[in-house]
Amino acid sequence: MNELKGLTALVIEPNPSMRASLHNMLSLCGLVRIDDAASSNQAIRALETRIYDLVLCEYALEGGQDGQQMLEDLRHHRLINAATMFFMVTGEGQFSKVVSAAELMPNDYILKPFAADAMLERIWRALDRRNALLPVYQLVEMGDLRAAIEACEEGEAAQPRFAMEFRRLRAEMHIQAGEPELAEPLYAELWDSRQVPWARLGQAKTLYLRGRFDEARAMLEDLLGKNSRFLDAYDWLARTHEANGNPAAAQAVLAEAVELSPHAVRRLRRLGEVALEAGDVDGAERAFKQVVSKTRYSEFRTPEDHAKLAQTLVKKGDPVQAAAVIRDLDKSLSGTPNTDLCSAIASAALHEFTGNVARMNASLDYAVSGARAATGLSNEMKMELARTCLEVGKEEQATEVMRDVMRNSATPGAMERAMRMMEKSGHAELGQRLADESRNEVGEMVAAGAALAKQGDFRGAVDLMLEAVAKLPDNAQVAFNAAVAILKCLENQGWDDALGRHVLALVATVRRLDPANDKLNALAGLHQDILKKYNIRPAARREAGVRVAI
Repeated sequence: MNELKGLTALVIEPNPSMRASLHNMLSLCGLVRIDDAASSNQAIRALETRIYDLVLCEYALEGGQDGQQMLEDLRHHRLINAATMFFMVTGEGQFSKVVSAAELMPNDYILKPFAADAMLERIWRALDRRNALLPVYQLVEMGDLRAAIEACEEGEAAQPRFAMEFRRLRAEMHIQAGEPELAEPLYAELWDSRQVPWARLGQAKTLYLRGRFDEARAMLEDLLGKNSRFLDAYDWLARTHEANGNPAAAQAVLAEAVELSPHAVRRLRRLGEVALEAGDVDGAERAFKQVVSKTRYSEFRTPEDHAKLAQTLVKKGDPVQAAAVIRDLDKSLSGTPNTDLCSAIASAALHEFTGNVARMNASLDYAVSGARAATGLSNEMKMELARTCLEVGKEEQATEVMRDVMRNSATPGAMERAMRMMEKSGHAELGQRLADESRNEVGEMVAAGAALAKQGDFRGAVDLMLEAVAKLPDNAQVAFNAAVAILKCLENQGWDDALGRHVLALVATVRRLDPANDKLNALAGLHQDILKKYNIRPAARREAGVRVAI
């Protein structure tokens, strides 16, 4: 029981009496550091400042979000880590629906009604598993994927009852290290021996990451034929269709998944984007309307959702509804970053449609100016701004915006989408020129940083590359070379904790933007060599659960 006494817990429950009951039950189980949240928004604010060992979340939350959506948000925004034990509390009548539709699984489900001893048994079971896997989690947090893979192999041999969990983690680490070809046989063996759907999905992912889209598609279609409610497989199947240039097929797959699980906001958002690309304006309108509705009470809402809905309504020929959406954007997200900018981009498209040239020009001028200094604005929104500029003959402004888009394209696929937009707008030659210029500019940035390092100015190289990252936060090549510059600086000038945290974030950025990068393994290897040189080991768990930004 002493081990439970040191755990931190967060109870997310809208009903005051049930919240108090859960709090008391945890106290009876031996926990003493317990916080409460009555809503998802309160919970998110708590999780932004603290790391909890245990989260107990009611499935039926208030404010338009359920517990599964809550878990999705927390995982996506990295507000809970792999070591956090997440329990979903649900009534027996909802259990089959919750379990069958869940793609991001909690550690366990607790069915109401239940007693404190039943909860204690579930906590001990989850804690036992977490303690077995904790050394791997710590190594991953330090960025030492090679050691994490070795720890999985050792753990599988030493603790065979958790063999499947260790093997799954090992496969995931190989993917993160840019080694999908090493992950595939692990997933294949698990599928052949256990027939667990996530293993087949993992195998399909490894095929996708190696560009074998048709093989991945066939495997995913077979998997969904056997388990039609495995939602994560729909997302990857849609990606294979997109990779093969078939947005209509991707839209159909995502629409089927939305029918099964209508509350997954990120999937709904992607459905709207793919529907637009496929030319289905009505389908895009339905999807974006649901996104705006479902995120209205979310801490993670973004003004881009309103802007995309307004732009879709303009394309549909409904300026009245589009204007209403823009007014709602201005009112409900006032003060949110990029709200004014997104409003201007959507307004420009609206005024173009209605023929109000003066207001269109004013909106475009404001949007182009605002886009120069904006942070966090997606390339999709910038491309929509550029498209409007091109349609009304403002080629100079469009060139400025698209130059930034192409400089900040994360992968070849992102660059191709930008080129496609330019071609559809009748400016394929300009698009090619901008693409060539952006590649040259990024190359010059990287070369300048390398030259400083070669001259022995390692800190100057770091400063230059971090400045480049600030300008181009979504360019995987820039993030990669900034990580290299920091590692060379650490190697030659000694360990620095701040730079150590920086390089972890940059490596994570490269993995997110370009998971198939064949140089990821070499980058991770250089990182580990430096950690070993300075004897940097996985830190002990953070005292009092205070969150540290990396």
